[in-house]
Amino acid sequence: MNVMRRIESKSLRWKIVVSMSFVFFIMSISLIVTVRIDQYAMHIIGKSYESNSRLAEFQKDLEALENSLEMYIAYRTFESIDSYYTNSVSVENFCASMQEFPSTNEVSCREYAVNQLAQSFLHYSSKAVALRRANSSSNEFYAKSLECYTFLLDEISRLTVLYTQKNARVYDADRKKVNFIFHVYLAFFALLFIFVLLLLGFFAGTITKPLAEISNVALRIARRDFDVPLFNRTSSDEIGTICQAFDRMIISIREYSDTIWKKARIENELRERELEMRSLYADAQLKAFQSQINPHFLFNTLNTGAQLAMMEGADKTCFFIEQTSDFFRYNIQQKEDAAISEELALVDSFVYIMKVRFGKRLEFAKEVPDETFRQRLPAMTLQPLVENCIQHGLQNAMGKVFLKLERKNGCAEIAIGDNGPEFDAGIRERILRAVRSGSSADFSGAAPESEKKEVHAGIGLINVFSRLRLYFHRDGIFDICAGKNESGIKFIIRVPDHV
Repeated sequence: MNVMRRIESKSLRWKIVVSMSFVFFIMSISLIVTVRIDQYAMHIIGKSYESNSRLAEFQKDLEALENSLEMYIAYRTFESIDSYYTNSVSVENFCASMQEFPSTNEVSCREYAVNQLAQSFLHYSSKAVALRRANSSSNEFYAKSLECYTFLLDEISRLTVLYTQKNARVYDADRKKVNFIFHVYLAFFALLFIFVLLLLGFFAGTITKPLAEISNVALRIARRDFDVPLFNRTSSDEIGTICQAFDRMIISIREYSDTIWKKARIENELRERELEMRSLYADAQLKAFQSQINPHFLFNTLNTGAQLAMMEGADKTCFFIEQTSDFFRYNIQQKEDAAISEELALVDSFVYIMKVRFGKRLEFAKEVPDETFRQRLPAMTLQPLVENCIQHGLQNAMGKVFLKLERKNGCAEIAIGDNGPEFDAGIRERILRAVRSGSSADFSGAAPESEKKEVHAGIGLINVFSRLRLYFHRDGIFDICAGKNESGIKFIIRVPDHV
């Protein structure tokens, strides 16, 4: 009883601090125990199947290495040779961590076989690449590398089965330990939870009891009844402090009604300024979008021109350089808008440059009526869409891109599409959501590492559609949908005849 009286005689601040400190201490202990158990379980699970995961990554790198080797032998492209060397380094690093000598252990023996086959595959593939780069016949070494690759996949499959069997036994033993620890923790947590509830109930009663006499006044104030009498309490304890605070609050509410109209007038002025600033920001954002240019395109164009100069005569090279010059001259003009006919001329120059670069791999079809389209739209709108379709379409062996212009319902409708892989509707929703919000951070921040190319292309599309939205002040100007037969992607732009 003496302890109870001492607790009740303490101030409200002391009671709250003691109760919250104790609850925080109990929660901290529970959290620490939970985290440690979780870390231990995750460590066991991760360690149990770590070898399977590493072997799966190794097989993935091998497949990528074989694909890049096949692409380089067939087409001899810069992308394939770069991918080949990148994946070969990954394969070599994995081989360095495997069994290097024969062993009586079945798993170690199988690792040694995989290591030797991988080394042989790297040897023959590097020979094939070297001969291909020297324009010599690489069929013999390429065939040997494929033979090694086939045997290697079989050995990896056998090693995967051995790893799985071994890891399953280890995981089963560790899982029993984790289950036992988990049940012990549940019992411990249940006891802590009951104890905390009892403690909180005790302290809550001692804290809320002195506040009962002011609850009626608080309820009347909550119902917006401010004609309540003041407490005028002069005590210096917590209850007195609360009563004095209520008195000041009631007086402040009564005074606040006198200043509402003044604040409303100031708020209207601030709202008008905000609208003006939004208009200025939209104009600045439009100009900022138009000032962006892809610096990698200049590098690729100059490389292509250099290759063309070495392989062909001066006439074609001259025409190529003229087209390139026209393209960049249009870029540096910094125009805010342009006629559709001007944008189509820019697309023609750009497509010619791309055809020189990719040769017969790229097919471009243009269907435009024989007339002049003077409707205006933001400069550099069609070219980025055509570039995106070329990149998307060339993921196949033959890239087909089309551009169709026709008049529909008082608009000039421009359709640009390709025959690339199946269109992901989720990417469409993310792009349109980013355009409506005016920021590409949501589109690129949540993307995984494997979607870097899609993120880069998506930011370019957000740029184009944001400029269209700012220029025409509406959302129905543009759309993205799947191409013909649900393959590829198609962009649609509707430019009104009278804006």
